Amino acid sequence: MVTFNSNLQREAEAAVAARREHILANQDRVAALGIPLKRRDDAPKTFAVPEVRKKVAPPLPPPTTAAYIPEPILDMQNYDYILTVLQNMAHVMERSPSAFWSMGEEDLRQHFLVQLNGQFEGSATGETFNVGGKTDILLRANGRNVFIAECKFWKGPKHFREAIGQLLSYTAWRDTKTAILVFNRDVPLSTILSKITSETEKHANFKRWLEWKHETGLRCVLHHNGDPNREMTLSVLVFDVPSEKSASE
Repeated sequence: MVTFNSNLQREAEAAVAARREHILANQDRVAALGIPLKRRDDAPKTFAVPEVRKKVAPPLPPPTTAAYIPEPILDMQNYDYILTVLQNMAHVMERSPSAFWSMGEEDLRQHFLVQLNGQFEGSATGETFNVGGKTDILLRANGRNVFIAECKFWKGPKHFREAIGQLLSYTAWRDTKTAILVFNRDVPLSTILSKITSETEKHANFKRWLEWKHETGLRCVLHHNGDPNREMTLSVLVFDVPSEKSASE
């Protein structure tokens, strides 16, 4: 009798285990077919999955299919083309002195902006806020500044030195192509160019001169404020602006 009872218990346990395996196998097959099974609220729990300690891991950023958009950078060819457009505007002033002799910095700047916008689809703006101040001419591409220029009448070396400092004060780290347009009335160009050379070389941010074949212009490399390794190109163009005397001749 004892042997029979012992065998009966083993057979019962084997039958329960086989039934459980059969049910689990059916659930797996149904799940593989994508058919959701609704679990009964009164279904008996024959076993419990032991708790597993969670590992703390930083979540990965979600994947993106957006294409990489590089920072817009103005190459030297387009940089020189912009300066050529500005130079051509100076030739217009020379040919029509009576139309420009009474204009101040702001009026002259507007004429330069018209020329730039005629070439660059209206992306040039004037007196735009930028970093710590304003800039007279700002050319933007894809929301980034690619060219910054200041327009100043020649009022002596001190005034020009201040113009360099002003340009540096609102030139951001990314801005690498800049210019200062110097408007001149009745002062010999050779005198102005000599003083500009001297003042530029004495500036604390000056690094080196660049070769640039231009009769009334100079080009150099400055470093950004606070970062001697981040360089920017500065081109200085001196334009003769008609005076009342030249307009009447």
